[in-house]
Amino acid sequence: MKIAVLDDYQQVAFTYADWSTIQSKAEVTVFTDHLSDEADVINRLYPFTIVCAMRERTPLTRFILSQLPNLKLIVSTGKRNAAIDTIACEELGIELRFTDYVESGAPEMTWALIMAMARNIVTESHNFKTGSWQTTIGADLKGKTIGIIGLGRVGQKIAAYAKAFDMKIIAWSENLTTEKAAEHGAVLVSKQSLLQWSDFVTVHLVLSDRSGGVIGAAELALMKPLAYLINTSRGSLVDEAALIAALQNNEIAGAALDVYGTEPLGTEHPLRTLRNVLATPHIGYVTEQTYRVFYGDTVKQIEDWLLSP
Repeated sequence: MKIAVLDDYQQVAFTYADWSTIQSKAEVTVFTDHLSDEADVINRLYPFTIVCAMRERTPLTRFILSQLPNLKLIVSTGKRNAAIDTIACEELGIELRFTDYVESGAPEMTWALIMAMARNIVTESHNFKTGSWQTTIGADLKGKTIGIIGLGRVGQKIAAYAKAFDMKIIAWSENLTTEKAAEHGAVLVSKQSLLQWSDFVTVHLVLSDRSGGVIGAAELALMKPLAYLINTSRGSLVDEAALIAALQNNEIAGAALDVYGTEPLGTEHPLRTLRNVLATPHIGYVTEQTYRVFYGDTVKQIEDWLLSP
């Protein structure tokens, strides 16, 4: 039996879990690179019975799955994976299992980006190392307004952090109620008002047909010229072309991003060069504790599947 572990960018799959029991029964191959072309993915995965997917790094579409006759089990890290065609899995007789998830990583990363952008941490650190001293003026958080789009588990954490920093908290999503917002120290406002009033706009929605492009050109045009946009949820929640245009034209102060419409992001992509962008390579969930859960649970799921009748 052959098992494939996909997209282990940091080469730590065997570090954060004990695969020895599985390796005594099957051949485990870890792939540290990423393939985007469907034909390449099919050629790579054709011999494997089990595929271990890391979040949404490699899409497993109906077409890809239909070309993998040996595939019997997919184990995906996290509690859901929008990049896997679940209906196709069911119809093709491929069992799909998931791991647990550590929820602290994403909100902590979000707040780190907010702080770093507000106080120009990256710029000042670079300038310090090259001989300069005090070259920028940071933005205060106390007294500023943060607009949270999506007050779910992550959004609620952001509201708690913002309260600790004495910020004014407003929130919006299609199903958010006044009572739910108040429960987490926020005031429910309209989407338009949130964009117009916020000094920091942070997006925390599950990507769906309804939420895709929730921030587009019209929404960016409503934001203050000195406001910042933060997106650590899913790249496609924000219209990337519209965001690039707004940043290039200095229509907003800047953006802090950890997610993108296509990942990995191309090396020549404009977001890699814009001076008013603070960007990281989708590392919100890339923490030691999370990886121990991801890979540890992956091993447990495979062991359970191997022992099942």
